[in-house]
Amino acid sequence: MIWQTLQLAWRELRANFLRSILTTLGIIVGVAAVVIVVTLGQGLTMKVTSDIAAMGRNLLIVLPFVQQRAGPPSPQTPFKIDDAEAIRREIVGVGGVAPSAVKQVTVVYGSNNWSVAVTGTTNDFFIVRDWPMAQGRIFTDNELRSGRTVCILGLTTKKQLFGGQNPLGASIRVSTTSCEVIGVLSEKGQSTFGQDQDDIVVMPIATVQRRLTGTDDVQQIFVSAASAPQVKPVQNSIEALMRERRRVRPGDQENFLIRDIQSISSLVESTTALLTVGLSAVAAISLLVGGIGIMNIMLVSVTERTREIGIRLAIGALERDVLMQFLIEAILLSCVGGMIGAVLGLAASAAIAYAIGVPFIFSPWVVVVSFVFSAAVGIVFGFFPARRAAGLDPIEALRYE
Repeated sequence: MIWQTLQLAWRELRANFLRSILTTLGIIVGVAAVVIVVTLGQGLTMKVTSDIAAMGRNLLIVLPFVQQRAGPPSPQTPFKIDDAEAIRREIVGVGGVAPSAVKQVTVVYGSNNWSVAVTGTTNDFFIVRDWPMAQGRIFTDNELRSGRTVCILGLTTKKQLFGGQNPLGASIRVSTTSCEVIGVLSEKGQSTFGQDQDDIVVMPIATVQRRLTGTDDVQQIFVSAASAPQVKPVQNSIEALMRERRRVRPGDQENFLIRDIQSISSLVESTTALLTVGLSAVAAISLLVGGIGIMNIMLVSVTERTREIGIRLAIGALERDVLMQFLIEAILLSCVGGMIGAVLGLAASAAIAYAIGVPFIFSPWVVVVSFVFSAAVGIVFGFFPARRAAGLDPIEALRYE
């Protein structure tokens, strides 16, 4: 019986093919919009979290700033190398500590020049930032102690100065200092905040302090926890240590700031998920509009087929048979629209993801939920026309012209 009803419903929809397609447009647009929003939302979340993770695993960044109640942070007394050594020596659970001094300068090789941020640091920098070498080597202990003029290039800086040439062993001019290139970092890509992380030159911190900045200031300290569960305890311990070393009295505002990359990643994930849910809810309004369209067309169909309904009832069809026929037609319309919308949504998501450079993530549950929701729309909005058809008086229906 159900199979015969399905065949009859499909025949009726094919008989009015153009009207059926136009009727399902609302469902198609609604489902496609929801699939696009959810799929791109997942892709953006993965892209942002992977970009943040690329900054370093279990990373904490200690800055000599104070958090104001309003407005941006204001600069305070900078750190010294001793502060980084104290963190390394006294904090349990630390995986690496890298003090950093940064200076924006112009680097020159031959006829090529490039403005770049030179970072003075130690070998722990490559550990805490999870940044392996693509070519060459890291600094030796002697180079770090003596402050030799050696440098490691980021991939962007290497391309700007050397193009496709091998830079190892070459000498570049960093501001007014000649520097030997001993290595090239692997590609890191853009950060979440749009900064090109590969646009960098790394030198021993003693070299940068003596030859570029002219001070022994440390602008920031990168700290990595040994494992993810230790991030918060390490952060709390660093906060207590810095309050003591920087003479912050109880109740006073800290004159430093600790950024937890793990917390930033969690915040971005939750924010993106919330936006995805909100936009999906807006997109789902199209499903409501599509449901209303189905109800209107089914009411028109009931009116057009009044004599047919009267004949079926007169020859013995029960009210539930007529109800089931029209209800299945509404569900079939909605489900076909849902399937078309899901396919179009996935195709559009893949194209948009490729265009904006985010990963395309196929989630079967999105398609399943969209399909089930489409069927529910068909049931809800198709019930009233079906009930109206089933409630017709056979005699009055046979008289209908």
